[in-house]
Amino acid sequence: MADSSSRNLFAAFGHRLIEAVWKLGFVCRFFAAILRDSGASLRRFPLVIREIYFAGVLSMIIIVVSGMFVGMVLGLQGYSTLVRFGSADALGALVALSLLRELGPVLAALLFASRSGSAITAEIGLMKATEQLDAMAVMAVNPIARVVAPRFWAGVLSMPVLAAIFNVMGIFGGYFVGVTLIGLDHGTFWSQMQNAVDWHTDIVNGLIKSLVFGAAVSLIAVFEGFDAKPTAEGVSSATTRTVVTSALTILALDFVLTAFMF
Repeated sequence: MADSSSRNLFAAFGHRLIEAVWKLGFVCRFFAAILRDSGASLRRFPLVIREIYFAGVLSMIIIVVSGMFVGMVLGLQGYSTLVRFGSADALGALVALSLLRELGPVLAALLFASRSGSAITAEIGLMKATEQLDAMAVMAVNPIARVVAPRFWAGVLSMPVLAAIFNVMGIFGGYFVGVTLIGLDHGTFWSQMQNAVDWHTDIVNGLIKSLVFGAAVSLIAVFEGFDAKPTAEGVSSATTRTVVTSALTILALDFVLTAFMF
């Protein structure tokens, strides 16, 4: 009886492992197809502009509000921590470095995945469920070039801009708490920030992180939508997988990139 249970356990594990490897290979082939057909999409750049508006511009509100509040929380917690060490004047540097290196790219990517990634998956999944993708193929219109690639590149291009806006709003949130509410010196706040922030180590590396996160989230979103079962339940499950997989991928990539960058 125990041997039978062990065999069933190993069989289930092996089946899951084979399925995961197969899906990873399919994702790689799907990504290669996107790159192959991106030329046709980029030549029709208004398609990409429309998707940038959908994925990026419509995400501005949540990015701006979240960035402001994250910066305000950093200002409050950073000030209480720095007071213990007698270096409260370094609040500006603490807020800027926390946002530029870590919180800005990661939190902006998580918000992007929750808002835009899930919407992209639902949109493509609904097109598959209503057989619009099949209709395109019948009319000799490549669905990868017409539907998938513009949304992928829109996410890649939007994510660094959204992360930069998140960082700016977070810095102003920290400034509001530190200078306006607590009463730190205005000049000291900015001068400490300028002295601490390095262009390449902090700003460029943060933008690279956001670019990688944008590519990962966009690929997951378009793949899950394209691979969704053509039913209402299938689209719902694909949307959920997009958010969960994107969040785990962002955190894993953040660890790897941080290990190499800093």
